Amino acid sequence: MVDAVVAAASGPVSVFVADEHGEIVAAATMDGAAPDTRLNAQRKAYTAARSDARSTADLAAKVSAEPAELASFDPFFTFFKGGVAAFKGGVRVGAIGVSGLPGEEDDRIARDAVARAGLDLE
Repeated sequence: MVDAVVAAASGPVSVFVADEHGEIVAAATMDGAAPDTRLNAQRKAYTAARSDARSTADLAAKVSAEPAELASFDPFFTFFKGGVAAFKGGVRVGAIGVSGLPGEEDDRIARDAVARAGLDLE
């Protein structure tokens, strides 16, 4: 998944891949990526791995009208686009987080990387 992101990115990004518990199993930061992209990508992967949503974007939409629910989440969760869960046989097996480009592009690249790894998005 890391290689797929690096090959597809139109600019410098950080990419983190997590297992189903949100623990990092692979990561890369491209030359020129802003330092904060590392933490952002890690948080995106963690959130997508540990939440009940399929992506950070889905989770953000789910809680957007519920300030109390939003405040009760794990403080390491993020709601920026670019965190996507990976499934195999309907079971969440991990997640990926991409940071450094506009959110829609981070999200698209993350989804493509999951598919290239032979995993599902749900």
